Amino acid sequence: MIHGMNHFTITAEDRERTLGFYCGLLGLQQGHRPDLGFPGAWLYAGGPQAVLHIYWDRPMPALRTGVIDHLAFSARGLREVKARLDAAGVAYDLRRQAGSGTWQLFSLDPNGAKVELDFEADEMP
Repeated sequence: MIHGMNHFTITAEDRERTLGFYCGLLGLQQGHRPDLGFPGAWLYAGGPQAVLHIYWDRPMPALRTGVIDHLAFSARGLREVKARLDAAGVAYDLRRQAGSGTWQLFSLDPNGAKVELDFEADEMP
């Protein structure tokens, strides 16, 4: 049965802004993607498995998030990420999860997808 998450896929309106958000601000790397017959990108988080697939040839859905509320990633470097988002003028909401103390940073990508970055409790904002 299921033993892990493979990837998320999002539809993007603007290729450059979307890659700038996920690669430039959040540190994912664009990597190998087979020729699937339509434009897109596969983004990696330092491992062999692409964690995010992006299409930019599809119409945007009327309801942006549909039934998926958000994408969540484990992250490191809370201060650095906050500084990058602040410098880029990207709004975010930083919360401390009750119980675990995990720092949760929520923002919207350029397409309206909600992105959560989870940082260890001992990182300082």
